[in-house]
Amino acid sequence: MYSTLRSLMFRLPAETSHDLALDMIGAAGRLGLARRLLRPVAPQPVEVMGLKFANPVGLAAGLDKNAVAVDGLGAMGFGFIEVGTVTPRPQPGNPRPRMFRLPQAQAIINRMGFNNQGVDALLERLQGVDYDGVLGINIGKNAVTPVENAVDDYLTCLRKVYAYADYVTLNLSSPNTPGLRTLQYGDALKALLEPIKQAQLQLQQEHGRYVPLALKIAPDMNDEELRLVAHTLLEQGMDAVIATNTTLSRDAVQGLEHADEAGGLSGAPLTERSTEVVRTLADELAGRMPIIGVGGIFSGADAAAKIAAGASLVQLYSGFIYRGPELVRECVDAIAAAQANAAQG
Repeated sequence: MYSTLRSLMFRLPAETSHDLALDMIGAAGRLGLARRLLRPVAPQPVEVMGLKFANPVGLAAGLDKNAVAVDGLGAMGFGFIEVGTVTPRPQPGNPRPRMFRLPQAQAIINRMGFNNQGVDALLERLQGVDYDGVLGINIGKNAVTPVENAVDDYLTCLRKVYAYADYVTLNLSSPNTPGLRTLQYGDALKALLEPIKQAQLQLQQEHGRYVPLALKIAPDMNDEELRLVAHTLLEQGMDAVIATNTTLSRDAVQGLEHADEAGGLSGAPLTERSTEVVRTLADELAGRMPIIGVGGIFSGADAAAKIAAGASLVQLYSGFIYRGPELVRECVDAIAAAQANAAQG
């Protein structure tokens, strides 16, 4: 059924079909249709960051930026959902068109630019959500905020979302906000994380609960840079790292229609690279911090490979768009099977 629906949706411009699909999922959630139409996913509980997940397969940020379809998405079997990226003030993002499909490569290029309705609108919408699974909120800075003042935007968002989130992700790795990725490195990263960590501990006292902080990083780093980032995250007391965001590389899609469009590339071309990043981080972190693996998961085997490389959880985005809800169950089952086999052997 999903393949038929996808063929119809893919006749529309990418962003138009994205918005329409979210509206449909949101409506299905509000009407209770999603749970009746989809087979339940078998529980595979896991504890990460001190949180209990129904299963290790989540939805990555970027698909539901404004939390318009959380209940419908939750009914699809995800073990957790991450909404956003959200910024302090609403912003339209980059000019359209800004999302492009490359179906021959099972890929997507986007240069959305953190288009969202702002953090206040997101929180108002979350008050009406029935979803009771783990909810992550991904936060970023407004495009008009100078990079040297980025910490102010992250602190504003953190303070506002803290009471609503089970964990919060700092997005420093989108390639579509000028200068943002420079915050991932060296002294700039330390200067950003120190006040955010202090605010987290203050908010813990105010709210009486600890909300973990994760950092989402780009795949376009060499091994030395990845190891330095891992060291900084440990030093600053971060709770998890998400690997990875989209890539600027076009090596795997050269010659395809839309391959030269500016923006971040996601999907199958990122499968191997994101898994390599997970493996490098796992080697450096040595179990001292959990890794959430995301990038190019199109099958259960892809998900199991990221777990085998050292991830504790995985997230779907482009694969979910190309494969549909059945991919969630396939990934949960494949991870469970791989872990059972490892335990026996």
